[in-house]
Amino acid sequence: MFIEFMGDSPMIRVMNYLLTERELDFSITDMARNSGIGRATLYRIWDNLIRNNIIIHTRNIGTAKLFRLNAENVKIRKLIEIYDLLVLEELKNQTQKKIKVRV
Repeated sequence: MFIEFMGDSPMIRVMNYLLTERELDFSITDMARNSGIGRATLYRIWDNLIRNNIIIHTRNIGTAKLFRLNAENVKIRKLIEIYDLLVLEELKNQTQKKIKVRV
């Protein structure tokens, strides 16, 4: 829903994944794989994610660095509101469709 609303690009795919799993932290490899983009593509937008304080480093596990969505960033909080609004709207639409089918 978020990708459909915002447009399909590598940045939006990463944002969609991070918004969906906002409570968890991920390695770069996990972010790329689960966002459906290549690691090279993620590395192209990585500086933007860091510079704009979209993601923050949370911890290291061995040599892997883990990052998560920075929910304290005011802009990210607004994106979370939009994401949650889109999810609620989709759930309402699906519920209404099920009610119409039963009637």
